[in-house]
Amino acid sequence: MPHLTPVSRKKFEKFLNYIGCKLKRQKGDHLIYDREDLKRPVVFAIDKDIPVFIVRNNLRTLGMSPEEFLQILKKI
Repeated sequence: MPHLTPVSRKKFEKFLNYIGCKLKRQKGDHLIYDREDLKRPVVFAIDKDIPVFIVRNNLRTLGMSPEEFLQILKKI
């Protein structure tokens, strides 16, 4: 099983755009992305790097495995 590491905000945003999420709004220092089929929005802070626990929580919201995430990161 591949190991997740912190991801830069720009790379995570590219990933979200790649899978069809759109920036819905920004509230304070948090970006909120949404997609029609999601029950909850994907939320993360504008930091240099997004910690692994935030990535995992958002992958759970997206219904994706860490392996799928890492494969998509290699493509973009």
